[in-house]
Amino acid sequence: MPDTDADAADAIDLRSDTVTRPSDAMRDAAHEAAVGDDVYREDPTVDKLEARAADVLGFEAALYVPTGTMGNQIAARTHTGRGQEALVERESHVYKWELAGLAQHAGLQVRTVDGGERGVVTPEQVHAGYVEQDGHRPGTGLLCLENTHNSKGGTAIAPERIDAAAAAAHEHDVPVHLDGARLFNAAAALDVPAARIAREVDSVMCCLSKGLGAPVGSVLAGDEAFIEAARRVRKLFGGGMRQAGIIAAPGLRALENRDRLADDHRNAGRLAAGLDDLDGLDAHDPETNIVLVDTDRPAEAFLADCESAGVLGVPFADRQVRFCTHLDVERAGVERAVERVAEVA
Repeated sequence: MPDTDADAADAIDLRSDTVTRPSDAMRDAAHEAAVGDDVYREDPTVDKLEARAADVLGFEAALYVPTGTMGNQIAARTHTGRGQEALVERESHVYKWELAGLAQHAGLQVRTVDGGERGVVTPEQVHAGYVEQDGHRPGTGLLCLENTHNSKGGTAIAPERIDAAAAAAHEHDVPVHLDGARLFNAAAALDVPAARIAREVDSVMCCLSKGLGAPVGSVLAGDEAFIEAARRVRKLFGGGMRQAGIIAAPGLRALENRDRLADDHRNAGRLAAGLDDLDGLDAHDPETNIVLVDTDRPAEAFLADCESAGVLGVPFADRQVRFCTHLDVERAGVERAVERVAEVA
């Protein structure tokens, strides 16, 4: 750990793009937000955010939720019936990092498929994984996709690949949910609108509190009937918020940050190149803002030394770490991070 408060303040925090601090404009927006009781559908700022998010994502409606995990779990519960199967990529966030929520919240059995190095689910895998409901088998009720794919290093999956998997699921009348926690990163990397990536899925969740810089919140989008049903599930899950406009207002500002995500991607490239030049480190070439680095010693030991030098990251495997660029660390900060890691690498 850093030895002093000054050292802590000087740390370059690359653990995640969730560590960003709300801008002054976001704080002002929260202070000035018009509010009402959102459970009674009376918060005008939440209404504005939901309408804007639906438009950006290309759907009829959207629902403001406290977290991306809640958004994913609401989608799963809304799309399915208890006892069905969910078909998911085996390294996906909804499967690895959400506390078995598909089982706990929606009563789903999970069937995994291997999306390879980039986490891409193919139509062939969807057809092979599909289970017809009968007297002995539960039936496939949902296909979950992810873009960008966190565990694969922030891979930006082309919309055509999403289209193909969704089309295969729809052949079996199976709905498709897209975990788009970093969908806008994928859109920036592929130079396409986010709505294009989500065009063929039935619902999508996007986080406002990652690279976009909002202090809290995500959105779940779908058609009007789906969102009305999802609103009820949100209440069931404890996500019915009251005067939520004070946190929705920064979310509206966050949506304006979509176009600057390419800066984070360029900084990730600089970070990877700098770390790859250091002895004992092998940095993967990033597609978006996530940099995976293989180390020649245990990840925890390496990160402890990095922290002592004022650079923060997270372990991703026994000998692999993740660094994540974001709007609070500019190019100069990335260059300092490389210099500091060089001192301990």
